Amino acid sequence: MYSFTLKSKFSKMEPVEAAVKLQKQKAKSIVSIYLELSKLNILSLVLVATFLGYYIGNNGIGSWILLTSTLMGTAMTSAGAGALNHYLERKPDQLMNRTKNRPLPAGTISPLSVIIYGVLMVVFGSIILFVKVNMLTGFLSLLTAFLYIAIYTPLKRITWLNTSIGSIPGAIPIIGGWTAATGEIGTMAWILFGIMYLWQHPHFYAIAWMCKDDYAAAKFKMLPVIEPDGIRTIRQIFWHLLLMIPISLLPVVEGSLGTIYLVGVTMISCAFFLSAVPLAKNQSHKSALLLLKASVLYLPALLIIIIIDLGLKT
Repeated sequence: MYSFTLKSKFSKMEPVEAAVKLQKQKAKSIVSIYLELSKLNILSLVLVATFLGYYIGNNGIGSWILLTSTLMGTAMTSAGAGALNHYLERKPDQLMNRTKNRPLPAGTISPLSVIIYGVLMVVFGSIILFVKVNMLTGFLSLLTAFLYIAIYTPLKRITWLNTSIGSIPGAIPIIGGWTAATGEIGTMAWILFGIMYLWQHPHFYAIAWMCKDDYAAAKFKMLPVIEPDGIRTIRQIFWHLLLMIPISLLPVVEGSLGTIYLVGVTMISCAFFLSAVPLAKNQSHKSALLLLKASVLYLPALLIIIIIDLGLKT
């Protein structure tokens, strides 16, 4: 009798435990789907750029509430734009090895759900910026989303200049951080925009070189696809890296940053430039990956240098 009762209890508990475990797995799966739709890699770079603009514009953190509202609104708008990009590129994504397992090509979520999520995130993210930050920052977030979704995304199938045009919405968030702190677009904001605009070219050309076969399959007009020998791609990378060096020194001339920044940014800019040399020599996947890693490290390194410089000035 005892053994029967004990077995009965376990037999009743097991389906419940299994159901709870299944629900947890489903919830985890749903969360992971929406995180992937939000393009966390791009979102993280957007937030670093926004924080850079805010921190320099405010000479520090200032109001934590204002900073949190700025980052939250920007993150939501960026996530929504990323999701809508997923929707617009759902068919090309089916043709590329690196994207064929994304939520839409894999069929793990419906296109309508992606549209609803994307629109809601853009709308509510912008509302947070309009209400909690200021009108100018809210407008810039909407402008960024519009340029990314309506201009850059379709241009990828039309012209190799999509990288240069797409770098405009990619550089606006750093201005958004500045306007969140100051309420206006000053000279320094445009200098920061220039740094971000130029930085994106070697970053995305490195990705395009590594993924050129996938891009060719999807009929994306990336420069390494339309010109396989890589000469123009290398030229574009070096031109933008060369321009970045003097532009990155302008904050010292403008007066916002000092000697620590001057020394630090010169070092990381030269290191960034040198990281492109192996790609020019052998044009290999490994060399492109080196350049990509250097580009990813550049922004947090720049942020640390700026924090140290401003910290010593106060």
